[in-house]
Amino acid sequence: MPFDSATIKSRATQGAFFKRQLFGEPPIVSRTDVDLSGKTAIVTGSNTGLGFECNKQLLDLGLSRLIIAVRSEAKGEEAKKELLVESSRTAIIEVWKLDLSRYDSIVAFVERTRSLDRLDIVINNAGVSKRIFKLNKSTGHEETVQVNHLSNALLTILLIPFKEQNFTPLLSAFDKRENFDDQDRYPTSKLLGQLFLSELAKRVPPSGVVINAPNPGLCKSGLVREFRGTLVGYIFSIMEFILARKPAVGARALTDAAVKHGAEAHGQYIEDGKLAPMAPFVYTPQGEKIAQTLWQETMNELAFARVADILQELSR
Repeated sequence: MPFDSATIKSRATQGAFFKRQLFGEPPIVSRTDVDLSGKTAIVTGSNTGLGFECNKQLLDLGLSRLIIAVRSEAKGEEAKKELLVESSRTAIIEVWKLDLSRYDSIVAFVERTRSLDRLDIVINNAGVSKRIFKLNKSTGHEETVQVNHLSNALLTILLIPFKEQNFTPLLSAFDKRENFDDQDRYPTSKLLGQLFLSELAKRVPPSGVVINAPNPGLCKSGLVREFRGTLVGYIFSIMEFILARKPAVGARALTDAAVKHGAEAHGQYIEDGKLAPMAPFVYTPQGEKIAQTLWQETMNELAFARVADILQELSR
């Protein structure tokens, strides 16, 4: 464990959160630090908000080819036009269809990447926060967990090659309406991502690809648009007004994690440009057990895409 228990617990408090939001900021990455000339990047959900700002920052670092991976190609084209307005940007910018609510869309997207001559950076920015319980029509899983965890896990594993256990079912518990809490599900889906990352990093060597999890903090975005007009939405809007960072500031966390960190950040959580502990639960014996269960269930769910075979090849 890279962090002592006191540090892990102290950084998980509300006071620490307010301190980070009010006094901390992700570092600014300039072209004197990193030159992305000749490199290709994919940023998902990047037609607006943090993803869009991340696009701009990568292009300002000299990125040669940017793929805007979005559900709505029309909105992606609008973002592309805005990015091209600045004449100093000579990069190739493409809009590719990617619907994280559908496995077939993810597989088709990955197949399309085979046409690329290189792929250097992938930023999984896309995510959802649902106010109302909804099962994904094609998979049967709760939509927030489907998009924020399962679909991103599939996309990550399928893109990596380009550079018997008894347990209580875990994922299926999220697919029951009575277990749905609109205020809890989004952070829970992000916790699943941390648990999954801890297991994935054990199986993918940093010599091939570096996988990390940057935290942009609370930012002004459309993530909680489904809560508008509700009490929760009203409370959140007040917090957003007082504490939230501008999208351009939050996006610096994504850019920094993608271009300035190497093997030392593999499997790690990054806040304001520095390695930081994940949720305290991740480091507990129960958390480690849940992570193993989550890993196995995720592998079973994504078996149709031969993800286990892909990871096994990488470990040879």
